[in-house]
Amino acid sequence: MVGRGSVISMEFTPRRRLELVSGRSHPELARDVADQLGVDLGEANLREFANGEIHCRFDSSIRGSDVFIIQTHCGPVNDSLMEHLIMIDAAKRASAKRITAVCPYYGYSRQDRKATGREPITAKLVADMLSVAGADRVVSVDLHSGQIQGFFNVPFDHLTAAPVLVDYLRRQRRDDLVVVAPDAGRVKVAERFSQHLTADLAVVHKRRLRGEASQVQALHVVGDVDGRQCVLIDDMIDTAGTIVAAADLLADRGASEVWCMATHAVLSDPAVDRLKNSALTKVVVTNTLPIPQDRRFDKLEVLSVAKLISDAIDAVFEDSSVSEIFGGENLA
Repeated sequence: MVGRGSVISMEFTPRRRLELVSGRSHPELARDVADQLGVDLGEANLREFANGEIHCRFDSSIRGSDVFIIQTHCGPVNDSLMEHLIMIDAAKRASAKRITAVCPYYGYSRQDRKATGREPITAKLVADMLSVAGADRVVSVDLHSGQIQGFFNVPFDHLTAAPVLVDYLRRQRRDDLVVVAPDAGRVKVAERFSQHLTADLAVVHKRRLRGEASQVQALHVVGDVDGRQCVLIDDMIDTAGTIVAAADLLADRGASEVWCMATHAVLSDPAVDRLKNSALTKVVVTNTLPIPQDRRFDKLEVLSVAKLISDAIDAVFEDSSVSEIFGGENLA
């Protein structure tokens, strides 16, 4: 019997639980991440109503769990984005303790500023939607521009596929390697590659044709590429206009071999035909986006980023540093 004025002290050890759930845009990558983490992939039971609206209901209780919802924003990008938002909202209403939106490819990232009047800034709009849906944290790989992180009022972990690409180049490189930035916006990234590989750096000066969204003219090469192996570094390949124009110019300037490496293989038409018929001898990308069989070709090689994403998820779950995984080189 407890006397009057007695105090009962009880100590509880909180039970932490990691839940990984995937949308339908890239289930193969989600399964690879789950295998790396050693966890089961949760089932969101996504389906459409007759009018096309999306419904979601998690298989088991996620109350009090640390929930990571992985969904790459690939085509149809509006469907995959809406599906992501609905899963986040469902997790919030199911009393998840913390919700992290994992977007290997962040949709609408190229519209990060107003280039002309009367345009939206959709990268900011997507950030607002993820936050309002209930995301407490966001993880993404190689944003089109690093300042997109500033659109968020929740923590943002910016991952980079550079370690995967650099390791591949180390195994394949020749002594005459030159790392090439296909435009001024990629110089900083290309410079990091060249430093890690102790290779020379070159830059292609390009010009977009006025009124033509996917037409690019490569004008000059700054750097010595004659008789050397050139590797173009970019964040994404969409219609491949920039990469192909740069590759053809490098070949004209005497490059012995031209490769390109990119994180996101968007490969919108006519990218595949352009790449096949270009001066490129190898196209190396990662699997942040699914690549259908009809988009694959002999020059293409796909590397996995599942280990990078799983390491980042593990760091977030354990409240340890994500930037340490990349030696601090993921912050810009």
